[in-house]
Amino acid sequence: MPQQRPLAGGEHSGRAPDERAALVLVGNDEGIRNYVGAELRKRYGADYRISIHDDRGDALGALESLREQHFPVALVLSALGDNDAGGIEFFESVRPLHPEAKRVAVVRWGDFPTVRPIFNAITLGQLDHWVMAPEYSPDEEFHRSITEFLEDWAATSQGRGFEAVRIIDKHSSPRAHELRDTFGRNHIPYGFYDADSEAGRRRLADLGLDSPELPVVALLFTPELTVLQQPDDMEIADAFGIMEPLPGDEIFDVVVIGSGPAGLAASEYAASEGLKTVVIERQAVGGQAGTSSLIRNYPGFPQGVSGNKLAFGMYLQAWSFGTRFHFMREPTGLFTDGDLRVINLNDGRQVHARSVVVATGVAYRLLNIPDLDDLMGRGVFYGAAVSEAPALEGKEVFVVGGGNSAGQAAVHLAKYASKVTVLVRSQTLAESMSEYLSTLIEKSAPRIEVMYNTEIVGGGGDEQLDHLVVKNRDSGKEEELRAAALFVLIGSQPRTDWLSGAVVRDKWGFIVTGPDLRSGSGDDILRLEVAGSGDDTGALERSPLLLETSMPGVFAVGDVRRGSVKRVASAVGEGAIAIQQVHSYLEMAMEPAESKR
Repeated sequence: MPQQRPLAGGEHSGRAPDERAALVLVGNDEGIRNYVGAELRKRYGADYRISIHDDRGDALGALESLREQHFPVALVLSALGDNDAGGIEFFESVRPLHPEAKRVAVVRWGDFPTVRPIFNAITLGQLDHWVMAPEYSPDEEFHRSITEFLEDWAATSQGRGFEAVRIIDKHSSPRAHELRDTFGRNHIPYGFYDADSEAGRRRLADLGLDSPELPVVALLFTPELTVLQQPDDMEIADAFGIMEPLPGDEIFDVVVIGSGPAGLAASEYAASEGLKTVVIERQAVGGQAGTSSLIRNYPGFPQGVSGNKLAFGMYLQAWSFGTRFHFMREPTGLFTDGDLRVINLNDGRQVHARSVVVATGVAYRLLNIPDLDDLMGRGVFYGAAVSEAPALEGKEVFVVGGGNSAGQAAVHLAKYASKVTVLVRSQTLAESMSEYLSTLIEKSAPRIEVMYNTEIVGGGGDEQLDHLVVKNRDSGKEEELRAAALFVLIGSQPRTDWLSGAVVRDKWGFIVTGPDLRSGSGDDILRLEVAGSGDDTGALERSPLLLETSMPGVFAVGDVRRGSVKRVASAVGEGAIAIQQVHSYLEMAMEPAESKR
């Protein structure tokens, strides 16, 4: 029987009125300070503490006081320019005091000499954003930027603001890590409470639970309180109401498998161009890109954009055009039924469509070290460090991997951890990491250290990771290092096992498309043998389309496709191109058979 809510709606915020987060402004330039201060007070004074200073020493004192009183700080704004030298050094002093606060440089319009040092500081992780000082009141462009900065801060400040979902579990639980990551990436506001803490025990008592099966997941947004104990993903999805069954006789124009950047772009263009579209997603929107704390080289975002924010915006856009999304489901097989393509799902159902776009991306490669595999989610994490980083403040953490994802994770972790060590098997980062990232890491020493020619051979801990064993590949010497956390980003493998026998894949499992399907004789006629049916459709007298697989009407885009460029922008482009080719395929499929010969 559903339980009644134990808490008043206002208590969902988890923050008393006198615990408002602070916006701290400092600057010697009286004009900027007064103008910015007035705008902040008028627009944000009701919801935030506004603290204004003309001296950076006084501002640091105020920040120390706020820290001692456990008051959150959302933004620290400092004027930069001829009258405000030393601003970058000030921002470096802010991070240890309030690692979650967003650091924002304020400059006058037209102060172009100041802009380059700001860009350099952002690249080096010394500040987070910049904004032009308001020139009039109200300056909505200024406020749009401030609101976006506050949104970014709120997204990384767990336990503050509205909680749609409440998770109660042991802090070291791998399942707790998985749930927090899934809810966070799907933009579902949640609060997490350690079951062994006073707050956690109080929340359990509020729910009338004495010795529950952990984790406990409480849905606070439903008409009547919904409390789940040790739920699996399907139970959570069912409680959310997002598991509406797909009618067995419903036929889609296109089904997109996966909702990373390529899949989201494909679904957006398909739906906006009138195609009946459904997306099947096993976990969360965004794919690997959705775990990136900051993508700095995506066009149109001069200050960078988090992978999660970019992906969620694409999801909302696709949804607004009519795309249907079905989460917590994954494909188990693909075959043909006449002109239709049929996808088997892990819940026993099937999806029928005239065309398919496979955008399943890739999965992280594992270390395959038993002692560390046993600690997955308890100090050992695969993927980027967005959700776990705040909990590692003042601790020593390690990142293994030499690619861009590893570099981004190290930079993000360095905002919180006392030291980040990157373990790399090669002798340089030059061949595997973008220059701006490798430069940033080099200039972040000693906060970030790189150990070259090094691999992990062991490690362990009782309930939580506490040490690693690494080996120098040249000398063979092994060394034990204390470690609070390890983030593993050592490459990936495609999620294509479910396509075995259905489409041509290379020896690594990547899907072969277009011209790469040509036979050794140079014959590029597309051939298909229907997997599992014993029915050979024979040869189609045409060449495969650029992104088409060996099964006509089935396309592959993004990281899962052999030869693809592993970049977010190119994945988005492939998703858009695939839909243009879907249109071409559907037109050809409607032609009389004799016209195809």
